[in-house]
Amino acid sequence: NGSAGATLAKSRDSTKGRNVMAQQADDAVEGGSHFITSRRGFLGSTGLAAMGAIIGGVMPLSPDGGGIPAAHAQAAAPAPKGPQYLKFPGKNDKLVVLGEKPLVAETPESLLDDDTTPIEKFYIRNNGLIPEEAKNPDAWKITIDGEVDKKLEITLGELKSKYKAVTRRMVLECGGNGRAAFSPPARGNQWTNGGAGCAEWTGVPLAEVLKAAGLKKTAKYTAHYAADLHLSGDANKPTLSRGVRIEKALDPHTMIVWAMNGQPLPNIHGGPVRLIVPGWAGSASQKWLTKITIRDKEHDGPGMTEFSYRTAIKPMIPGDKGDPKNMRILESMPVRSIITNPANGAKIAAGTRELKLRGASWAGDLTVKQVDVSTDFGASWQRANLEKPKNKYDWQRWTATLKLPTDGYFEIWARATDSKGAMQPHLAGFWNPQGYGGNAMHRIAVLVG
Repeated sequence: NGSAGATLAKSRDSTKGRNVMAQQADDAVEGGSHFITSRRGFLGSTGLAAMGAIIGGVMPLSPDGGGIPAAHAQAAAPAPKGPQYLKFPGKNDKLVVLGEKPLVAETPESLLDDDTTPIEKFYIRNNGLIPEEAKNPDAWKITIDGEVDKKLEITLGELKSKYKAVTRRMVLECGGNGRAAFSPPARGNQWTNGGAGCAEWTGVPLAEVLKAAGLKKTAKYTAHYAADLHLSGDANKPTLSRGVRIEKALDPHTMIVWAMNGQPLPNIHGGPVRLIVPGWAGSASQKWLTKITIRDKEHDGPGMTEFSYRTAIKPMIPGDKGDPKNMRILESMPVRSIITNPANGAKIAAGTRELKLRGASWAGDLTVKQVDVSTDFGASWQRANLEKPKNKYDWQRWTATLKLPTDGYFEIWARATDSKGAMQPHLAGFWNPQGYGGNAMHRIAVLVG
């Protein structure tokens, strides 16, 4: 194991700029061990040779949207420095760091096998410097101003005492989830599928607070502000100030929350209080919320203009510079499904002829109509058993049992179809400079015997 690990440390991540070494999954199929697995593939002539020696030429595929085992695609790539795993209090040490300043870390798909994502497995996305934890959370103040009848200042303690708390299990997903599948590479953190999680959020609908302030007829858009410090250290610069159409703000599932999975909202996840705008890019769910300004026009804060959180109106030539006038704001996130068990690279006991799959699926503002799985590269598909969501914006868990004709190497594909009939594509399409909307089918490789 030591010599193989040393060789595999030289293997290269795909062209997206992030290197991920082979990693073991927590929850393989019952009774199985693992053969060498990589979240993004083995890329390098040395790593490829090692793979051939260890497992007789069998290679796990690259699950970043490419259509071939990654080792063939990048055999001449230089050796990387290896992956970086998260070391953060209260967090699982298998989360993969995508950026250090600001801190960004994604969750391997196999860690997303819980119905409710535990806090320790939940992904991390920051835009600025993490503020210090609030010493007196109930004194935290939120201001509602702008196109309202009366400016409202309310503390977290008052929110808890004046409004009836509700709890909903809802998906939170980074706008760039799936970005790693774009070719050529798009700018930003190279998320695979791990920029998503589904937690139980407790708080109050934003609509009730806005009602107390009184929305004017001119109210069209929200603008969100937070307590995190800009990376430059300039306290006068907001790190990110996103907003949503007033209709989305009034959705009863858009909430100001102070608890996550029944616990006080952790500081790393925006505690003591944050927004949750389910179904839309996670950047709209402002952490460390301090103020919401109601505007009479579309918000133009940091993260709202040029190419930020925007996709192309007319399809772009991949890799082109792009025209800001040809971009529109990313709102509802696209349909996505992931296989959460077994993990990519799982080794299954010889003679196994049935493989039980588990996974999750979601579709932004919509619901998932069906999930299908394939073991023959999409030549045929089998319908999975799809569970109903606990509430709107909850993810939908799915299961399937696959028949395996022999021992050997198999690739398993999963695709979801949303309630309007939109289906996950084979590859990330409609390229845009910052890589939004990449929802290619998730694929894993397993070795039986």
